[in-house]
Amino acid sequence: MTVRGISLLTRYKMPAEGAILVCEDLFDAFQKNRNGFHRRTLRPPNIPNLMDSLFPESYSASRARFLRDVERVRPQWADSSLESYALKNHPALSIDWLWAHPRKKENLVMISTAEHGIEGYVGSAMLKIFMDEFAPRLNKDNTGLLLVHAINPWGMQNRLRVNPLNVDLNRNFVYDGKYRAEINPEYDLIASFLNPQRQARAIRAETIPFLVTAIKKMIRPGRARVRAASLLGQHRHEKGIYFGGTHVQEETQVLMDLYRRALAEYKNFFQVDVHTGFGPRYQMTVLVSPLDDTPSAETAARFNYPLVHKVNAREFYAISGDMGEYVYRLRDAEFPATKVFAGGFEFGTFGDSLPALLKSLRITILENQLRHYAVVTKKAEEEIRAEYDELFFPSEKRWQEKALADGRQAFEGILRAYDLL
Repeated sequence: MTVRGISLLTRYKMPAEGAILVCEDLFDAFQKNRNGFHRRTLRPPNIPNLMDSLFPESYSASRARFLRDVERVRPQWADSSLESYALKNHPALSIDWLWAHPRKKENLVMISTAEHGIEGYVGSAMLKIFMDEFAPRLNKDNTGLLLVHAINPWGMQNRLRVNPLNVDLNRNFVYDGKYRAEINPEYDLIASFLNPQRQARAIRAETIPFLVTAIKKMIRPGRARVRAASLLGQHRHEKGIYFGGTHVQEETQVLMDLYRRALAEYKNFFQVDVHTGFGPRYQMTVLVSPLDDTPSAETAARFNYPLVHKVNAREFYAISGDMGEYVYRLRDAEFPATKVFAGGFEFGTFGDSLPALLKSLRITILENQLRHYAVVTKKAEEEIRAEYDELFFPSEKRWQEKALADGRQAFEGILRAYDLL
């Protein structure tokens, strides 16, 4: 591995200081990591597994199930309404939500899914578990529901994170409405690396050039700065990854209106928004807004859950335009008497090792590249889409079973912590 690392440094004229150790560690890790760069899982067609029972196969199947399950939930509450918003340019796709109001509006539990479209397949399973196993146990006299299916229905249908305008909706919840181009200036230092403006090639052909450039960027400007710059969000590069938009998106506005109504009508507000893709492969992370005052360790003990992180650079990663942070800012500005917990579930998929994080970044770049600049062959496209699918919607049975168990444990812990069960 050392010889290979040195040869790469020589060929690509990389700075020598510290780089040999980086190459050694990285390539050794690839060799040992079963989820490494050359391993991908193509989901076999028509093989029954847990997907058939809790994880839907499509946006339309997920929506149909949600609408059916809503009719079982509604009679349990004093007042309820099923509402919908059809996308302006895609009227066959809609955000659907259930309001279920108690006789006395004290507590509101909100479960939301598919803010990052493709992540809605796991989100749909969590919503199903909540509706079947936890909603019936709530106090119907003082606790209501706001259940949101598919914040980003276009992304869910097309198995993408972004909406039709390439906007990452979890970088679009800017409270003051000012989408500042100057935020995250360091993104520009690595923009050409994150957003290649050419056709995507096969994964194997892209891997070594990607790794070499990634190693160079980890040395200068540095690993922490690269990670922060790539994940924070940005409002300049419209075809770039983690683009937060230049104005409020229609999907975002729907949620903003729901939040304002929820905080105005209820004394206590609790939300779980479901995500996938980041963190340990077999341990879901409960995410808490950095504006929540309680330390993560204390929250973990209170929830009886092993992994709780705040959405900041020290514990997870920082996000500009985050939906959960928007809720706290709205509360502080307009509804200071309302108690809020706006958190989320983050189901890791590739894992949190350096090779896994680089693999995640590589496929994120390739998918974006494919969508904007095409791809050299159909086979290369299939490989890229298959690996992208695995990043957010893993097919492994063990992963699915652990995800379901973690979701149940976290729901139980959170609801009990707030005396909702």
